[in-house]
Amino acid sequence: MEIKRVGSQPSGKGPAEYFTGTVRVDALFTAPDPARVVGASVTFEPAARTAWHTHPLGQTLVVLSGCGRAQRWGGPIEEIRPGDVIWFEPGEKHWHGAAPATAMTHLAIQEKLDGKTVNWLEQVSDQQYQPD
Repeated sequence: MEIKRVGSQPSGKGPAEYFTGTVRVDALFTAPDPARVVGASVTFEPAARTAWHTHPLGQTLVVLSGCGRAQRWGGPIEEIRPGDVIWFEPGEKHWHGAAPATAMTHLAIQEKLDGKTVNWLEQVSDQQYQPD
């Protein structure tokens, strides 16, 4: 058994090449081999968001607080709220982040395939984020 105490790992800033706006990433766990699961708590300030991306084995998000948005390529922008659980299929191009005026925190869970959990793509434009 291993216990990682809260505050034992530093928070990190979401890098500008993968995120728009202010994003804090708190790594929570990386299971040791042969397990593949990785989890993080991610907080997006209002209007902050990920770039478009995919996950080789899919991704589960659990919204913990606030109000956010998520979209898969070719689909509508969906509002996401606390308690919502979102599943993105392996290879499904998508983005997620906060609502325009409200911060949002979610738990992100994905698995590693050949050591990789994500394939980052282009940024989500302001027009894509807020098409109104």
